[in-house]
Amino acid sequence: MIVATAGHIDHGKTCLVRALTGTDTDRLPEEKARGISIDLGFAHWRLPEGGAISFVDVPGHERFIRNMVAGVCGIDCALLVVAADDDIMPQTIEHVGILDLLGITRGIAVVTKTDRVNAPDVSRAVANVTTLLAGTTLAGAPVLAASAVTGSGMDAVRDRLLSEARHLPLHATENRYFRLAIDRAFTIAGSGTVVTGTVFAGRVAPGDRLVVAPGGTAVRVRGVQVHGSPAHEVAAGSRCALNLSGIDAAAAGRGHWVIAAALDHPTQRFDARIRVLAGERRPLRHWTPVHLHLAATHVTARIAISRGDAIAPGTSCGARIIADAPLMAVAGDRFIVRDQAASRTIGGGIVTDPFVRGTRAAQPGVSDPADPAATLRALAATGAAVDLDRFAVTFNLTRAAVDHLAVDADLATIAAMSHIAVAHGTRHDLQKKIVAAITRLHRQQPQAGGIAIASLRRDCAPHFSAAVFGALLNELAAAGRIRIAGATVCLPGHDTTANAEDEQLWRLIRPRLERSGFAPPDVETLAARIRRDAGTVRDFLHRKARSGELFKVGDDRFYPRATLARLAALAQALAQASPDHLFTAAQFRDAAAIGRTLAIRILELLDRHGITRRVGDARRIGKDFVPVFGAAPVAPSQPGPAHDRRAVRP
Repeated sequence: MIVATAGHIDHGKTCLVRALTGTDTDRLPEEKARGISIDLGFAHWRLPEGGAISFVDVPGHERFIRNMVAGVCGIDCALLVVAADDDIMPQTIEHVGILDLLGITRGIAVVTKTDRVNAPDVSRAVANVTTLLAGTTLAGAPVLAASAVTGSGMDAVRDRLLSEARHLPLHATENRYFRLAIDRAFTIAGSGTVVTGTVFAGRVAPGDRLVVAPGGTAVRVRGVQVHGSPAHEVAAGSRCALNLSGIDAAAAGRGHWVIAAALDHPTQRFDARIRVLAGERRPLRHWTPVHLHLAATHVTARIAISRGDAIAPGTSCGARIIADAPLMAVAGDRFIVRDQAASRTIGGGIVTDPFVRGTRAAQPGVSDPADPAATLRALAATGAAVDLDRFAVTFNLTRAAVDHLAVDADLATIAAMSHIAVAHGTRHDLQKKIVAAITRLHRQQPQAGGIAIASLRRDCAPHFSAAVFGALLNELAAAGRIRIAGATVCLPGHDTTANAEDEQLWRLIRPRLERSGFAPPDVETLAARIRRDAGTVRDFLHRKARSGELFKVGDDRFYPRATLARLAALAQALAQASPDHLFTAAQFRDAAAIGRTLAIRILELLDRHGITRRVGDARRIGKDFVPVFGAAPVAPSQPGPAHDRRAVRP
């Protein structure tokens, strides 16, 4: 169990810890000279049944609040100390407010220096402390009276601490990555860099490879110590020292984290739920500059609140924090905000989304930082596409754990985007909506080739990104329910020429294309022969090509599917007849009895479909042409008189 002291300067916090542990936590020469705590002090009490209680002794002076906040991050239990001869003082109130904002629910209050006053003064101090704690997360905590000098009441303090330790719930360590908030970093001769801090999550053991962040410096754990003794492993809820290789102590000071590489995602913007202390004189307004304390990190920041809104004293609401420097955070982390002059605590809160963009104020969301499973179910119910990798980092969960939660939330990943999941119901409804929208377009505009994907997304799923929507369309196409053609979508088998006017035009064009063999006329020539407008013919041929009956070769020439099948078979025959299975464009030109330019255009089309592949100046067969063009209707042994190269050279 980790216990942190709290209370006004010179109220006996360090003396009380010394009486409990035998350790003087004032380690700095200046602390010894001045008789006050300036920085964090550390001690431990080995329990009779094994294990230990770790103590973090915090300074009580108002100038060192940032050190106090760093000391109470990640603790299990608070030890509030109030001197009977002084009673409640300003830092007593501020420290209690900080503990309340950090959500610390387990604690003990000790009225100390009882040897200096009479019994009525002790009773009055006990009553005042009880009243102070009422309405905070420490309401109902025992308030004991003791003297570290005479020992009076100390047994009751020890018994209560033992009871808290024995009833402490186990910290969740499974399915979570390692996080340690550094509060000290120093160098030991012969060992190198050593950092100490509180383990927020996961486990660590010698040999582990981790990262010091922000900064992303890769390190290896050379050794682990707990209370000065080597340890094989340390888990969440403990304080420990890590001997690290790969970094200097100067680059791993207070405010940094030692984390698993999977969590190395610094942020400068996060959404949070912020509460303003009831004792504040004015509301917290948009863009207020503050000092932000998150774990052992201290940075300046701004608070973005919805336009026109403010957070009144004693109330809370969602807001966005924009920090002036990168920091590390996950959902559920608690933080404190102090005024611009760092002279008083004005509020604090809990991180709901550590990875947001922009500076606009936070919008109402579904995040419950204390319950990732409930958050995932709520996200699924909104119909959102959930980035499971981002969700895992947001809540510090392994991807395997998030996959399990996703199944419980009825989410399934998209085939082409394994990190994106959509609820089964949402996917089914969207698929029906997409097919209905395309069907409606075909009915209203039968000559339209299809609906633009961008337009379809705006109509059916504007909340999905283009990438996610495109992946869902690909799933529908793979199931044969739609056909994607470039940037448009249509139903399978949709023919934009299936109307009386186009069918009449096709009856004029089709025989001419088929009779022209391997060198059909270009659009201008074809239009002149059937005495139709070239623009009308060109539009029709492009629409007909979308159905797969025609293929455009070159700039302005269209081939029937069957003719291209014969040409592909010709290329295949040339390759088979060659010892090295290669053929040249000149050989193809001569075999087809067409011009060189047209031969190259045909081969380029075959290349695009993967039927042929270039090998230097030659080509080889890449795949069977039948799935693309169908079987060749006539064996292409001799092109015949109609294909005289001299007559049809383009």
